[in-house]
Amino acid sequence: MAIRNILTNDRENAFLHKKCRQVEKFDKRLSILMDDMTDTLHQANGVGLAAIQVGVLKRVVVIDVGDGVKELVNPVIVEKSGEQETMEGCLSIPGKWGMTKRPSHVKVRAQDRTGKTFEYEGDDLLATASCHEIDHLDGILFLSHVTHMLTEEEIEKISSPEDK
Repeated sequence: MAIRNILTNDRENAFLHKKCRQVEKFDKRLSILMDDMTDTLHQANGVGLAAIQVGVLKRVVVIDVGDGVKELVNPVIVEKSGEQETMEGCLSIPGKWGMTKRPSHVKVRAQDRTGKTFEYEGDDLLATASCHEIDHLDGILFLSHVTHMLTEEEIEKISSPEDK
């Protein structure tokens, strides 16, 4: 497939804040988009990517937190519980990281690339990634959930294993 350009907030600010449209046609074009998004996500070493981030105003998301790719069309969060504070970043805001508060558990309803409806539940990183990517579809960036932007020193401290 193809690697697509990921739009960044500094260049495409207005576009990334738009709301995406529901997908109504489940066709080859949708499948190509999802394949390209998966390739782009893996090339960028991310955990999630929304179609709006590659310039397409459709409610489409791919997520891979290490247990295989989840393809979501027209996703909605139907339940959420708990709270977690975690370090969060975004492929569209490179080099910026912040501490965010998100649910620690979510239940998501979506459609697959053929239009079949399914649900999944996710905890921890999957819950955060699901919320983050679905927010993108409504024009919301993770910055609106940040409780504290991290400095380079704080990122290094959080990212590095402790010496024992």
